[in-house]
Amino acid sequence: QVQLVESGGGLVQAGGSLRLSCVASGTIRSIYRMGWYRQAPGKQRELVAVITSGGMTSYADSVKGRFTISRDNAKNTVYLQMNSLKFEDGVVYYCNVQLQRNGMDYWGKGTLVTVSS
Repeated sequence: QVQLVESGGGLVQAGGSLRLSCVASGTIRSIYRMGWYRQAPGKQRELVAVITSGGMTSYADSVKGRFTISRDNAKNTVYLQMNSLKFEDGVVYYCNVQLQRNGMDYWGKGTLVTVSS
């Protein structure tokens, strides 16, 4: 089993920055992919950014140039640096982990980001 704990959410003004963190714990030898998704009320969960064990990254078009994903393999931690936040970025962010490629998805409980206009 893998447990994910997110932190770093909160209230920020539009144009501001936040850094989300997610620590994975449990029976873990290595983690293939770590990422962040987000979900607005009444909408489907959408990918924000992912990073593989090899350091390859992928971003949603809506966050390219503003958000940066990184990971610390020694700490089983993934980060999401969010800059130039917009009102529409204010939703719940979920951490996601796959231990193996195309393996089972593990999810955190989410952390709320609120952006005031």
